[in-house]
Amino acid sequence: MNKSGVMILSVVFFALVAGVWAQQKPALELLQSTPLPELHDGDFDHFAVDVAGGRLFSTAEENSKVLVFDLKTNKLIQTIGDLKAPHSMLYRADLKKLFVVDGDLGEIKIYETESYKPVGSIKLREGADASAYDPSTKYLYVVNGGKDAKLPNAYISVVDTTTAKTLAEIKVDSNDVEGMALEKSGPRIFVDIRGNNSIEVFDRTKRTLIATWPVAQEAKKPTAIGFDEDGHRLFVGTRDPGKLIVLNSDSGKVVSSLPAAAMVDDMAYDAQRKRLYFAGTLFIDVFHQSDADHYEQIGHIPTSFRAKTAILVPELNRLYLGVPHHEKQAAELRVYNVLP
Repeated sequence: MNKSGVMILSVVFFALVAGVWAQQKPALELLQSTPLPELHDGDFDHFAVDVAGGRLFSTAEENSKVLVFDLKTNKLIQTIGDLKAPHSMLYRADLKKLFVVDGDLGEIKIYETESYKPVGSIKLREGADASAYDPSTKYLYVVNGGKDAKLPNAYISVVDTTTAKTLAEIKVDSNDVEGMALEKSGPRIFVDIRGNNSIEVFDRTKRTLIATWPVAQEAKKPTAIGFDEDGHRLFVGTRDPGKLIVLNSDSGKVVSSLPAAAMVDDMAYDAQRKRLYFAGTLFIDVFHQSDADHYEQIGHIPTSFRAKTAILVPELNRLYLGVPHHEKQAAELRVYNVLP
């Protein structure tokens, strides 16, 4: 073989090595674990954060509690216990209030966050669970009703968090509805309809259905959702099987589909690094967005059984993961550093 041939082979070899190294380069680094020995068996649900006040809120759903952590020390500093099945939350820094969606109570409980005392509630149906917040209107969109309330339909209630009143609701033609994502530049709300294995798009101003995008051809039980509005891409996490499905958010066309961790509950899009963090049982999967249509898995980080709820806090360069108590597995909060 001549010198030019050897040089070409060398270049190809080092390019392949560099590619493998890039794929194996860690995306997350475990910094700290906070033990939570007071919790019994049972899942966590979603998180909320008060960056300016240095607090992280976590719903210990099956322990009927909201846990409050100090973001500097990652230590538990407060427990809110007058709940039954807390699911999702909203923290409004301007009001210094925490809004907690409780499925078994069928209401949103409101707490002021100096003393953590309850200061009001907003009645919904049983089965209240996922929510999405529009900061421009201060409206909170909350899924309630459906199968957990033994009703044939779920509803998305529109709640004014300033007046603490329900303004309207959207009736959904399914009894199993999960995550939602809001468009900032327009009126659309994208909704995981797990009962129909589809994404439904509603006009949240007119409260009407605009489009239905089936995903069953790729996978079933869409549960988690994320949105790259600038790139016009909607990210859907499914459970049957575990997959990341990427859709064009203008047309609903599937542009990519990749295997992912099972039992996903939370997914976050990192616009700065062009990454997706996909929290499922036993693993966090990290995907890199090369461009709007191309994605690759760059991390498969072992975690724990049913550790499927997480939140990305870009301001702190941190990802927080709830690990539930399960038999010999102790409950804890894990804190990861997001690596370049």
